[in-house]
Amino acid sequence: MVLTMRVDVGVPCRLPEDPVLAEVAVAVRDTEDYGSIVDPSWRRVYSSDDERKSFAGGGELAATVVGEHLFGPESVAVMSEARFSMTSPEAWRSFFTGLGPLVLRDTPGGAAELRDKVDSSLCDLVDQLSPTDAAAVGFEFKARGLVAAQPLHCKAVRIRDERGTLRGTFISTKLLMPMSTQAAMAFELNPGHVQRTFSMGRARRRPGAVLFADLESSSALARRLSTASYFALIRRLVRAADQCIVDAGGLVGRHVGDGVVAFFPVESYSTESAAALACLSTARNIRKTIADAAQRSEIPVDDVVVRFGLHWGATLFIGSVTTSARAEVTALGDEANEAARIEACATGGRSLASKQLLERLEPTDAAALGIDPDSLAYTQLSDLATATEKARRDAPAIAVCEI
Repeated sequence: MVLTMRVDVGVPCRLPEDPVLAEVAVAVRDTEDYGSIVDPSWRRVYSSDDERKSFAGGGELAATVVGEHLFGPESVAVMSEARFSMTSPEAWRSFFTGLGPLVLRDTPGGAAELRDKVDSSLCDLVDQLSPTDAAAVGFEFKARGLVAAQPLHCKAVRIRDERGTLRGTFISTKLLMPMSTQAAMAFELNPGHVQRTFSMGRARRRPGAVLFADLESSSALARRLSTASYFALIRRLVRAADQCIVDAGGLVGRHVGDGVVAFFPVESYSTESAAALACLSTARNIRKTIADAAQRSEIPVDDVVVRFGLHWGATLFIGSVTTSARAEVTALGDEANEAARIEACATGGRSLASKQLLERLEPTDAAALGIDPDSLAYTQLSDLATATEKARRDAPAIAVCEI
């Protein structure tokens, strides 16, 4: 007997009791595959962690229901609560239409019994189904509840034992996108950074370090160089900067022209000191890449001047913004604006770090940077000769030190 049970957020599904289905579930789990397994009565008995993470959209496991019919009312209700699952009636109807011929074939009482089992929103579709005993089915459908509303391809494969007895069905969906395109995305993007971005899906307070960097005198440089040469320089600088951020375990923020933003939330590191160390190290590493970018662009190194503003945000509100075109991490709060003001004051290619950031460093991390926080002297932004009008207005008392 299979009991209906809600599996709460963050709780992995148990392996199915059926040994054949359990063996398939282990293979799905160990390969981090994406999909669900249903028994011959179309009761869900397993949902992979990867599938549930994608439904949640925040790196956690979304809630699901096991033991109930895949298209039963509770299953539909719980799955519709997920952020990136089939959250619209249209999506469920399309999904049921595609799998329905197999479901009807496995329902002993035929259409009458199936109508009693499925959610009321699907009952009118039952009479349109024709049963099939195919070994596998594949179909396309569009989950309108998804942010990007991308067409999906669903594949259902029958699971049989050595005697040929049906033990269940494995159901998997994927974006209807050529494998060559998916491969290109996978090779271009850093998986670790994608996962960190994904984990920011639920925006909330996340203390951490902030890095702002910008190319000085970019307008004059753009006028002097051909558009193609200037674009090539900016692309090299941004790519190099992003790689430094990724290598340090940080999160790349939005790119505006030749500016770079990065966040180093404490939750991605072991301590506040480790997050501060990652931020400060990244600024140094980005600076080391500037000479290479300039040389490859055949531009004198002294003409490529990048300034840095580094700050600590105890109350940063960080989250990802996902649209049909892109996904990016952003932060709101006074401390993010203060970091921008610090960067604008760091003219001459300097790196200015706030007292709040530097005093997060533990002695070992400070030593790794060659910094002695106890001997540093700070200057308020308003007292800097390079202080901008906005800095004097918005963050005059922020204490900074050149590093």
